[in-house]
Amino acid sequence: MQERNTIGPKIRQLRESRDMTVEQLAESSQCNAELIKNLEEGALVPSLTPLLRIAKALGVRLGTFMDDHPQNGPFKLEADKHENLIRFSGKDATSDQSALDFYSLAYGKGDRHMEPFIIDVHPLQADEYKLSSHEGEEFIYVLKGSIEIFYGQQKFLLNEGDSIYYDSIVPHDLHAHQEDAKILAVVYASI
Repeated sequence: MQERNTIGPKIRQLRESRDMTVEQLAESSQCNAELIKNLEEGALVPSLTPLLRIAKALGVRLGTFMDDHPQNGPFKLEADKHENLIRFSGKDATSDQSALDFYSLAYGKGDRHMEPFIIDVHPLQADEYKLSSHEGEEFIYVLKGSIEIFYGQQKFLLNEGDSIYYDSIVPHDLHAHQEDAKILAVVYASI
């Protein structure tokens, strides 16, 4: 069952509150206008890289798209309350299928600088992968299974218990190696 895209309406709300047209946001975020329209209408499963660019163009953090009622001070998330699920298409801007299922671990914390997630990572549907880049840094810790990371010209295979920390500006791709995997990821992207 595909989850309802709650990010699209938030993008539209933020864009309109800044009196920006879709075309202005597209130019500012270096995304195409059709992608933004499809995201706002919920016709696409969002991809992480364009979302980071859109967030930067709107002057908000990525987590703003996922926050319900952010609070200042500590935010505690109990083990059985990981309900804030966001599905990402990976690097395919036209996909309506999820390649990454993100469970936000800090959706209730306002003014945060890091975005921690538990992510269910699925294998590639095709033999091709697409490298993408964005500002910031990422920390990945494999909780279950194994993942493959293409980072520039390098390739890494990480198994359960392995971790990697890298600069996101270097073109990269992350996907499960053969079977579904689960990771802890912390993404930092400055506004």
